[in-house]
Amino acid sequence: MADLSVRENVCLKQYSTFRTGGPARYFAEPSCEDELAGAFAFAREKGLKVFVLGNGSNCLISDRGFDGLVIRIGKLMGDISSEEGKDGLTYVTAGAGCLLSRFGNYCAEAGLEGAEFACGIPGTVGGAVFMNAGAYGREIRDIALSVRYWEDGEVKEISASECGFAYRTSLFDKKAANGESFVIISITAALPKGDKGKILSYVEELKQKRTASQPLDVPSAGSTFKRPEGHFAAKLIEDSGLKGFALDGSGAQVSPKHAGFVVNNNGTASAEDILRLIDYVSGKVYLDSGVRLEKEVRLIGEFGGEG
Repeated sequence: MADLSVRENVCLKQYSTFRTGGPARYFAEPSCEDELAGAFAFAREKGLKVFVLGNGSNCLISDRGFDGLVIRIGKLMGDISSEEGKDGLTYVTAGAGCLLSRFGNYCAEAGLEGAEFACGIPGTVGGAVFMNAGAYGREIRDIALSVRYWEDGEVKEISASECGFAYRTSLFDKKAANGESFVIISITAALPKGDKGKILSYVEELKQKRTASQPLDVPSAGSTFKRPEGHFAAKLIEDSGLKGFALDGSGAQVSPKHAGFVVNNNGTASAEDILRLIDYVSGKVYLDSGVRLEKEVRLIGEFGGEG
């Protein structure tokens, strides 16, 4: 396994923006593709389930943790570089562990248009590819040229058109749902040059919008629910009288600032507390509007109730 370090009983709370999660039975953070392969070999040898974790910004990790191997793709696999093409575009390649905000700011500082939306999203590049992350009318699929990923012991590269990008999903999301083992390694984006001053001004404008409208100072996983067709989740939740609602004093609450966010006040709520609130909100909205909210947050590990 080269120099890969595999640790035992690592608390996952520190790796989740919700600030929940029990221990991972085993935990590894590879720094290269060889170590990544070694991590999967370790899992096979011990018959372990594998969960690939990025910034933990779109996950609700069980209080029981994860009884297997958590492979965290973080800054050790987060390099970023760029190359100017003869076609006038600049090709930016970012490792899956690179924070999406860092990727967006790198592009903005280089005077490249199109990645401004990424500057305020708290996940990693790998997670963004996995779910086709987006904001303010733009998504990863709008800038992606190709994606490299590890599967079946080899590195593969496919074009963006082969990634099956759709609203908050992708080919990789479907692979995971089917139980397939893979890891996104990097993305290459193609971006045109623009007016750097205008680009940086737009980045600042989006930052101010987020600060004004979203509970960025409270642990959460961002938008809790996907946008239902023809509706906005936050509006439906508000219409059900649930903005600021809490089931109990656990710390889990529908944000009083933005109803589309379930937050963990002071990090005191358990994952079960948060899930109970999510399920309650979904049920109440369905009773009131007939619209079934679908979780955007992924549930990791075993939960005692419905999920």
